[in-house]
Amino acid sequence: MPENKVAYITGGTKGIGFGIARILLENGISVAFSGRKRNDVAKAEEDLKKYSENVLGIVSDVRNLESEVEAVKYTIAKFGRLDFVIANAGLGIFKPVDQLTAEEWNDMIETNLTGAFYTLKASVEELKKTEGYYITISSLAGANFFENGTGYNASKFGVVGFTQAAMIDLRKYNIKSTVIMPGSVATNFNGNIPSEKDNWKIQPEDMGNLVLDILKMNPRVLPSKIEFRATKPA
Repeated sequence: MPENKVAYITGGTKGIGFGIARILLENGISVAFSGRKRNDVAKAEEDLKKYSENVLGIVSDVRNLESEVEAVKYTIAKFGRLDFVIANAGLGIFKPVDQLTAEEWNDMIETNLTGAFYTLKASVEELKKTEGYYITISSLAGANFFENGTGYNASKFGVVGFTQAAMIDLRKYNIKSTVIMPGSVATNFNGNIPSEKDNWKIQPEDMGNLVLDILKMNPRVLPSKIEFRATKPA
């Protein structure tokens, strides 16, 4: 991995985003990450400094474009450049469609899908300068619908389509785009508390290592869509 590279990760205070931040920091990449809650951001920044001092926590809400614009400005002010953007922030609410509220629907669409657009919109001019990389974290739910998944499926199907279309738009600037579609990951998502029972699942550091492998690939190749699953589901 070339030196002096900088990544910005949304939803980086825990779970997948934290795992990606940790692996990138361990491999010499400076990391700015964001989250909605100031206390969560401060704690994650303290924890990530165990791996490298080149880390910056930012309070930002991906549902707000100006908030993401400010997050990118903070990243540039701290590190001077931006090479990799990982749009990871997301949430899931699982109910039958007749019980899902409009507020719950909007929260998922605005966070999971619109948030990915706002993060790219806020960072794309910086990525043009560095011929950088834009990665989104979707889900296997972006290709496989299931009961009680209307809002979540809609948002994650959307992330896949958005990223694939953005890849075509951005490649003329030598910006690469990849959407990752993980299966079950051992995180606190949807109220889960990770424990030994989750050892069969993808671990957050596995996601980090996958992102690192993508970033290390020869510039002539592009893994534009990756399905990533546990070897032996429970």
